Amino acid sequence: MYVTTDRALADGADPRDLLEITDALYRFGLGQDLKDAELFASAFAEDARLDFGPAAAKWGAAPPVMSGRDTIVTTILSLFAGRVATTHQVTNPRVQVTGDTARLTAMVEAQHLLTADRSVHALLKNLYDVELVREDGRWLMSRVVIDNVWFTGDPPAIFG
Repeated sequence: MYVTTDRALADGADPRDLLEITDALYRFGLGQDLKDAELFASAFAEDARLDFGPAAAKWGAAPPVMSGRDTIVTTILSLFAGRVATTHQVTNPRVQVTGDTARLTAMVEAQHLLTADRSVHALLKNLYDVELVREDGRWLMSRVVIDNVWFTGDPPAIFG
């Protein structure tokens, strides 16, 4: 189910845009879960930036900001390839559209399990703050900042 604000619709946002904006985050999550590089890459603008630092800081890590679609896709998918199974669930999307840019906030619950030992896991509830751009009629994430609300399990074992 898709939820948005009455304000966005009252401000003249096209309901199709609201769906497509949220779909970018769905492509992000499902692309990771399926290990589908093409689907995952389809979520990002070419010059996208992804900052997982605020979330990782909660367990003492300090990853660099990832810049560029190819770097983001390669880094994230190779980090988990053959080692970690994931599932992502997106909830509570809130969208604000201004012309060909948009802002999306959403909660994402991400389960990570080591494939060699599924008793080693991390369940993260993260707040995503996403800026998007419309390119060739498709909404793409240009900036993603991920902050952690809570976690259980062992994130350092999952993320290294």
